Amino acid sequence: MSESLETPREPEIGSANQRVARSLRGFGPLGILAIVIILASNVLMAPLGAILVLVWVKISGTPWREIGYVRPRSWIRTIGIGIVFGVVFKFVMKAFVMPLLGAPPVNQAYHFVTGNSAVIPMMIFTMLVTAGFGEETLYRGWMFERLGRFLGQSGLAKIATILITTIPFASLHYFEQGLPGVEQAIFTGMTFGSIFAITGRIFMLMIAHAAFDLAALWMIYYGLETQIAHLIFK
Repeated sequence: MSESLETPREPEIGSANQRVARSLRGFGPLGILAIVIILASNVLMAPLGAILVLVWVKISGTPWREIGYVRPRSWIRTIGIGIVFGVVFKFVMKAFVMPLLGAPPVNQAYHFVTGNSAVIPMMIFTMLVTAGFGEETLYRGWMFERLGRFLGQSGLAKIATILITTIPFASLHYFEQGLPGVEQAIFTGMTFGSIFAITGRIFMLMIAHAAFDLAALWMIYYGLETQIAHLIFK
């Protein structure tokens, strides 16, 4: 008799976990609280937001593929494409797009990096972890999942998602890099967002984002920004 009374306890625990998971995936009080915590933590200390996204995925039972964490068919091909795309994209932005927008050739926010080898390890860590992993996981993977669940998966919904996710991504660049940083982030956010909307895969974008920033670091460290910015428009 006592055994029959105790057996329902395990299903109750399981169902409680399932209710929490469903709440985290939804847009009720718990789901909204999770969104607020993730966004606020990213503002306070990046890439804490991305780390909490991974915790949210695990606890909520969200499939990893929903935030773009899909194992590539070939890591070598993915890494190669990401590096080439990121570097070429940075050169196009520096030599063509930003001069057209009237941006100054030198990024004053990071001018301290020029010839300063002491800051290179910190900068590389920031570009790999904070930008490559952190920003792509948060602004592309997680935000696309949240907005996709809210707005749907139609063509118009995906366009709206690209635009909406680009706004906070670009806005945060203002505090360090001013208007030119926002302008560049709009182009990168729209480009990376469009690729993610089409492919649903994030690892190539992480690599491309890191390569983009590392190419910028190379230009700044060796004092090549002005020469590259004037390659086309003298």
